[in-house]
Amino acid sequence: MYSFEVTGGKKLKGEITPQGAKNEALQVISAVLLTPEKVTIKNIPDILDVNLLIEILGEMNVKIERPQRDTCIFQADDVDIDYLHSDKYREKSGKLRGTIMIAGPMLSRFRKAFIPKPGGDKIGRRRLDTHITGFEKLGAKFTYNDEDGFFHVETQNLAPLRGTDLLLDEPSVTGTANIIMAAVMAKGTTTIYNAACEPYIQQLCRMLNKMGAKISGVGSNMLTIEGITFLGGTEHHLLPDMIEVGSFIGMAAMTQSDITIKNAGINHLGIIPEKFQQLGIHMNFSGDDIHIPEQEIYEIQTFLDGSVMTIYDHPWPGFTPDLLSIVLVTAIQAKGSVLIHQKMFESRLFFVDKLIDMGARIVLCDPHRAVVIGLEREQALRGIT
Repeated sequence: MYSFEVTGGKKLKGEITPQGAKNEALQVISAVLLTPEKVTIKNIPDILDVNLLIEILGEMNVKIERPQRDTCIFQADDVDIDYLHSDKYREKSGKLRGTIMIAGPMLSRFRKAFIPKPGGDKIGRRRLDTHITGFEKLGAKFTYNDEDGFFHVETQNLAPLRGTDLLLDEPSVTGTANIIMAAVMAKGTTTIYNAACEPYIQQLCRMLNKMGAKISGVGSNMLTIEGITFLGGTEHHLLPDMIEVGSFIGMAAMTQSDITIKNAGINHLGIIPEKFQQLGIHMNFSGDDIHIPEQEIYEIQTFLDGSVMTIYDHPWPGFTPDLLSIVLVTAIQAKGSVLIHQKMFESRLFFVDKLIDMGARIVLCDPHRAVVIGLEREQALRGIT
């Protein structure tokens, strides 16, 4: 499908259940390469990126059973390493930045990997420095081959990686995950300081520990990993996707709808509900469900001194950058004003011109900041192409 036609002005009502978290899925599905035993992963989201990664694993000769659409049983007991150096892999991996996650487990278990230039979304530059520096400090050597377009990564004489002390220059989620997977079978102890501590990283660590890894400090920005020689199989259940949960909260408020989000993973949402409450959105929590009642008007809070509310992104446990665009859109029909400050990616606010065309009152200050002046439902947005 190349286009969607949306007829607006409709109130919604009912229950909705978020899919499993995409970012967690890309990490833990890559981690199945660490063991020759069976790994069962449940609550897998049925989305293009994740399905493409599963397809790539299948072409690497990983055995895959899919008893249900959201469940896969993987067994990587006969991995075709050379596939990662093929034109077919380069073509497919160029569509998915998440294939970088394959490098850590391949380097850990097979002591060599191939990394094509990253593909993926257009929200800004995504550096690989954290991954590369981490692998190098663990004892891997990186070379870039102009002829085949791959980074070649391997240990000297295919010896095991060596544990080391790492201080990451940024708390990169994918970088942290990749280094964790590389370090679990390194010789000796690895410490990772300034590690990302998102729930997805915590989930990866818990899964690896169930497989036999020795990772401590889970949930903090200081991880200690004692290398072992073998990881076994396990079963793992993905968290609900916090980005979907936040999107459904914003959707309910924006469309004056009465919606219940089932199995929302409330304990893993951090300050996400609080940020939407700062927009004036009412929420009721019952067990693991979030109920957003229909609201005529929601009013953006101000700071205690009366100044305009600012909502900005920050590494976990701060507010995830993936939901800033949802907060911005939701604020369009609010009462009051809010400054949205996108600190982490330089191109993520470049959609607001379309919202302005639709009638939103937004001032784009620069590539990182936008002020939204709420319409208070005095006028509906107009449809555009």
